[in-house]
Amino acid sequence: MRLSQQYFADRRETESRFDQMLDELRRDREEQSRRWAEQMRLWDEQNRKWDEQVRLWDEQNRKWDEQVRLWDEQNRKWDEQVGLWDEQNRKWEEQNRRWEENQREIRELIQRTDVLNRRFDSTIGALGARWGLSSEHSFRSALQGILTDFFPLEVIHVNEYDDSGEVFGRPEQVELDLIIKNGVLLICEIKSSMSKADMYLFERKARWYQQRHGRTAQRLIVISPMVDPAARKVAERLGIAVYSFPEDAGKAITEP
Repeated sequence: MRLSQQYFADRRETESRFDQMLDELRRDREEQSRRWAEQMRLWDEQNRKWDEQVRLWDEQNRKWDEQVRLWDEQNRKWDEQVGLWDEQNRKWEEQNRRWEENQREIRELIQRTDVLNRRFDSTIGALGARWGLSSEHSFRSALQGILTDFFPLEVIHVNEYDDSGEVFGRPEQVELDLIIKNGVLLICEIKSSMSKADMYLFERKARWYQQRHGRTAQRLIVISPMVDPAARKVAERLGIAVYSFPEDAGKAITEP
């Protein structure tokens, strides 16, 4: 025993070592149990958070599904609106097509009317050229009849000879129409048409008649259904009253 003591522990020391080992194993087991319990707690906490996350995901998915449903509903309404717009555009294009067709027909009608008007004007001009002076005399006679039949006036046609050539630049016959109202003299020109030159000529004839007879006309009047715009401006400058219809002239003369 004495020889082995220096190499082997005795019973007491051996039991003490076993107790230490058992204590260490117990402490390790307790520590392991504590760590395991802590790990389980952490897992439970993680599972709780996971469940909460899953719940949030489910809620998000529900909201997403609701949003998708709303988008689908909006897309359906949009498709319906697009269909209505397409139908409206189709109707609008049809209306525009009809409008363009109507405008084309109107333009063609206007063109045909212009052609007819030009033909009509040409025909009337040719007839007027062939009608000549005889129509002028008939027109004057008709207007004189209207004035004397419907208004208390006297219309006198005078035809005198200008031997000094003051009116035409050389001796020539001068014709004028005189309107007498209660002894008041009005010198009138009754023509089927009046040009600028005709208006100047009428003023010279009226001035010549007044100087020749020593009388002053109260008014100078032109009665003609066709008066050139340039002739009207001349009449305004010369103080000549212009009427397109004998009725208007008769009323203006007879009014006080």
